[in-house]
Amino acid sequence: MSDILILDNDKNESIENNWKSINKWKISHQENQSFMDKINTFLLTLQKIKTKEKVLFYRLLATMTNAWMSVLKSVIVLEKQEKNPALKAILARFSKELKDGKNLSECLELYPTSFAEAEVWIIRSWEKTWKLNEVLADLSAQIEKVESISWKLKSAMMYPAFIMVIVVGVVAVMMIVVVPRLLEIFMSEDGGTEWLPASTQLLVKISDTFRDYWLVMVMFILISVVAIKIWKKTPNGRYIYDNIMLYIPVFGWINKKLTLSKFSRVFSWLLWSWVSIVECLKITAVAVWNEVYKQRLLLLWNDVQQWIKVWESLDGDKLFPDMMVQMIQVWEETAKLDQTVIKVADFYDEQVDNTIGVINKLLEPFIIVFLAVVVWFIAVAIMQPIMSMADTITQ
Repeated sequence: MSDILILDNDKNESIENNWKSINKWKISHQENQSFMDKINTFLLTLQKIKTKEKVLFYRLLATMTNAWMSVLKSVIVLEKQEKNPALKAILARFSKELKDGKNLSECLELYPTSFAEAEVWIIRSWEKTWKLNEVLADLSAQIEKVESISWKLKSAMMYPAFIMVIVVGVVAVMMIVVVPRLLEIFMSEDGGTEWLPASTQLLVKISDTFRDYWLVMVMFILISVVAIKIWKKTPNGRYIYDNIMLYIPVFGWINKKLTLSKFSRVFSWLLWSWVSIVECLKITAVAVWNEVYKQRLLLLWNDVQQWIKVWESLDGDKLFPDMMVQMIQVWEETAKLDQTVIKVADFYDEQVDNTIGVINKLLEPFIIVFLAVVVWFIAVAIMQPIMSMADTITQ
């Protein structure tokens, strides 16, 4: 546990030093700026650039360096044509730091919220070679692949969530506005509903609940969302939340495979870039963005420091499939671990992609059936007393 605290303190200290460097640069460059310009510059430094903008930056930089342009010249050209104010400010900072003799990795390190630590280490490992353009192109492709799979999962979850919100909204309007007026026909003079069928009585109760407590329900949902977000920011809350997300039916399996894919891909990049395995595990633990896997990788990091092999530490762990552990065992003994792990990442990406495709195909009929059940219940609850009244009049 002490190792975990040491890692977190080191990262916090690194981020704090980066912010001190950024603040020092802002002070030196804002002496001749107006008050509004200073506020604008400060806000730009707090913004995080999007993944697609970062991928485009890496690709353009790779293309320019492949054409034998220096990194400094390439950054200056990209700064002039950049339209995003936040990225333009970052590139302006990069050009100044590069002129002062710093490397690209040192520039990226100044913005830890936009550029991941793994990206900094990979670029730093290749800066002394003449293959920076190749690693930039490969890095952009890998980041784009991870983002593509993650976006597919988000889109697969957003579609049913959006439909459910619409359904709940429509049902709420019906229960608050439409159903009470229809049910007034069946009410007795004293407002009793004892003679109504069970389905109609249930519909009355649901309608009364929506009509009398809709504001309480809305406030409860808003407070719950805010409370969960605050709770997630605590160490224990984040761990419990991520652990729950790993065991949700279907989506938990996808989330687990995505985390394993991200771990495998980042771990492979770093190994391929000649980063030591100890540093690889330390960086990857932060890069997976899952507290459960982070804590397990930190334990693995501690085991490797004690000369325990990776596969021996992971053997029997439910977070890592047996197939993955066995492949790591075989290739760790043949010194080709980086090649194996990237194949594992591709395998899990393909599995996740196929599963998301199946989910998208099954969601539409499931939602249609759900809507049909809701409409059928409301129709039956309203039609049953009408039919009973018709039978009484006929008799």
